[in-house]
Amino acid sequence: MNVEEIQRMKQRFRIIGNSPELNRAIDVAIQVAPTDLTVLITGESGAGKDVFPRIIHENSLRKTKKYLAVNCGAIPEGTIDSELFGHIKGAFTNAISDRKGYFGEADGGTIFLDEVAELPLATQARLLRVLESGEFIRVGSSTVEKTDVRIVAATNVDLLKAIEQGRFREDLFYRLSTIPIKVPSLRERGADVQLLFRKFAADCAEKYRMPAIQLSEDAKEMLMTYHWPGNVRQLKNITEQISIMATQRVITADMLQEYLPDRRTSMLPMLAGAQRQENTFENEREILYKVLFDMRRDITDLKAQVNSMSQAHQQPVQNPVSIITPDEGTTTVQNVPSRKNTPVDDDIQDTEVYIEETLSLDEVEKDMIKRALAKHGGKRRGAAADLNISERTLYRKIKEYNLE
Repeated sequence: MNVEEIQRMKQRFRIIGNSPELNRAIDVAIQVAPTDLTVLITGESGAGKDVFPRIIHENSLRKTKKYLAVNCGAIPEGTIDSELFGHIKGAFTNAISDRKGYFGEADGGTIFLDEVAELPLATQARLLRVLESGEFIRVGSSTVEKTDVRIVAATNVDLLKAIEQGRFREDLFYRLSTIPIKVPSLRERGADVQLLFRKFAADCAEKYRMPAIQLSEDAKEMLMTYHWPGNVRQLKNITEQISIMATQRVITADMLQEYLPDRRTSMLPMLAGAQRQENTFENEREILYKVLFDMRRDITDLKAQVNSMSQAHQQPVQNPVSIITPDEGTTTVQNVPSRKNTPVDDDIQDTEVYIEETLSLDEVEKDMIKRALAKHGGKRRGAAADLNISERTLYRKIKEYNLE
């Protein structure tokens, strides 16, 4: 590992931190830059993945050519092929002229495909052809065109799980991940969190001409132990909030706590249940499975209590009720006691027990989306952030469930 070269890259691209994991990621980017190998960058949202394609491009033989960054999750599914590969005049209603597309525009340069896991399967097949032969066809055309583009992709999704779920092509995964780079999350970077806090505080103080905030010892400890679900992006926003809002320049742990949201209480109720043990999820399907698992566990506990009540009154348990089994995706018959046949206390009679009789993944997913949209007044960006999915995926789900 060339320490001097790593430090030079940090200064050039304004990277703050000295953790071994961060240094290793920078070192890999430097080593792979002079080649034309495809690179796959992985890491959590807000961890700083976007700086690594710049390092690769600026240290490559293509540095004098174009560099294009494309957020695949922000482009609607109906237009993404046209955006990436271009189209010819008349290919569709609004195609009033020919368009090169990003792969045509970046010929000889580098394309950074952020949120690559959000690409539709059909588009993934077209991307695979570019990787294998450098060929593509514009929408509405039958002419094969060539491009010489270096592709760097990034995602915060576990692509191996996406492959298992049929959402990502396995052959494309292996072509993209020729050289993998793992960007560490903020909570994995140790003392870097304090360095970043000081840098963001100093920048804010200079920008708004005020004294920079500092942390007391107990506040530093809290800063180090917080889980930072939003990573560096969240730390920067919170530092700026404190700099502007705090009346004192020395921030104590109690003051800092006011700016560190408890993720469990700031999320939707169903998602909060899925986060009881502060697990992180790579996609909405994993969240659904976790929620359903917790629901089954709660119902199992309820069943045990009801059986105890039934035995105490020497009454058999009756009335089958269906519940969803998340790990198998099928219904399982459980039992609850009949209220008509079981003698119970007056207090118990006043308590109504209700269990949803039919529940599917689609119904849970639809309900979560409706709750998220209602919470954010119909604004899709905030709803997508709460659901941990891209805006494009949310748009597709809204159309699928007729929630418009």
